[in-house]
Amino acid sequence: MNILFTICGRAGSKGFKNKNLKEINHIPLVYYTLAVILGYIKSNPHHQVSVVLNTDSKSLKELIQKQSKLPVLYVERKEKLAGDIIPKVEVIQDTYLQMIELAPDVIIDLDITSPYRRVKDLESIVEIFSSGKYDIVFSVVQARRNPYFNMVEKKEDGFYRKICQSSCIARQQAPHSFELNASIYAYKPTFLKGKIDRTILDYQCGISIMPDYLVLDIDSEEDFEMMQYLYDFYCEKDIGLKEIYEIARTINHEEIKE
Repeated sequence: MNILFTICGRAGSKGFKNKNLKEINHIPLVYYTLAVILGYIKSNPHHQVSVVLNTDSKSLKELIQKQSKLPVLYVERKEKLAGDIIPKVEVIQDTYLQMIELAPDVIIDLDITSPYRRVKDLESIVEIFSSGKYDIVFSVVQARRNPYFNMVEKKEDGFYRKICQSSCIARQQAPHSFELNASIYAYKPTFLKGKIDRTILDYQCGISIMPDYLVLDIDSEEDFEMMQYLYDFYCEKDIGLKEIYEIARTINHEEIKE
């Protein structure tokens, strides 16, 4: 399989300034993303892999260029795609179209600010995508709240009721619900070649379920502090996370030596 990994990070972020440049355990977040790709390549040497960074951040580009463990191509983020409300899929689509000569079988986007992932999570995404059924396959966790049971919204009469109408009186009766954890997205090339005029959740989607403790992504200072606190804890319990941390450390050590 020919895989194109995309890493997308813009310079500006109003919600949490410079979040793409943050460090966990003194290791830049983006090195955890490179680490999981390196781990995947080691476990799947028969796959052809390319990696491309799409950014308008000079600092992020320099971080990537400082390491030599993994070759990374570069696409300059277009100004029209650098706004706060631009759907990320448009950035991924633009990246793919500029790299179309690589002829990937799948485009996999790895979010910089969702570093809780393991090689087996990538392998699961690829396996599910390989069925050919889906336009998109994304990572999820089991939802802790369920719109059929214990999530409410304000209705037209001013009262609050369940988001989805149901007669469920116990959580076990409610349909299974899943929460996107903003970590891994796999796209079919033909999907990215076409016109995308709806949210990605309105197309033919598949899911890959990750453990519910791999749900954190960074959108605020509080998210980041929680992620720093929990990362060491989960690394001790999850050998897959520990593996990625050790690879990321070798990338960072190389930079420090230079």
